Amino acid sequence: MNIRNFRSAAVVLSATAVLLAGCQNMSETQKGTAIGAGAGAAAGAVLGKVTGGKAGTGAVIGGALGAVAGNIWSKRQEERRAQMEQATKGTGVEVTRTADNQLKLNVPNDVSFSTGSATIKPELRAVLDPFAESLKNDPNVRLSIVGHTDNTGSDAINNPLSLERAHSVRDYLSTRGVAANRIETAGHGEREPVADNSSEAGRAKNRRVELFLREPGQS
Repeated sequence: MNIRNFRSAAVVLSATAVLLAGCQNMSETQKGTAIGAGAGAAAGAVLGKVTGGKAGTGAVIGGALGAVAGNIWSKRQEERRAQMEQATKGTGVEVTRTADNQLKLNVPNDVSFSTGSATIKPELRAVLDPFAESLKNDPNVRLSIVGHTDNTGSDAINNPLSLERAHSVRDYLSTRGVAANRIETAGHGEREPVADNSSEAGRAKNRRVELFLREPGQS
């Protein structure tokens, strides 16, 4: 990147810093959208120059994508995170806030499903019940459920099994009052391990269901 390109990117980054400072007077929704737009613009400017485009054009494209992708972390989301941490204490379920402001529940296999099964365990119902209660009267939130397996068995078995597990969680939440049209499901089979599949302990960590709850930023 030559000095002119560097200066172009620096201008965008400086503008983003000003935008972030101005967020102090914004609502939570405006903050989420503005921060997403600013970060996207900065990345777009740099990407545009690296790929031979114009910094200004890259910033516009990146800003548009960032504004669409921005999620907010509201007071309600923080309350929900604290509530789920308390509800899942001692279960092995991990409750975290992701870098893009989603509330993530990582549910291990010993809590969620028996090996080779898509039938929800009673232990998972105890996790999903308070989760559903916090969702059903909040029409702005969106939920993604992703099923995962270890590397035991073939893709022909693991891929549909991981999706069936995601569907089982979706269907259970629907019976608890969460509208199905607010829920996305996916099955990733063995493709996204979080531990080494060469050991039983590692395979156990990879057999999991992940729930991602987000409040999309709105202009």
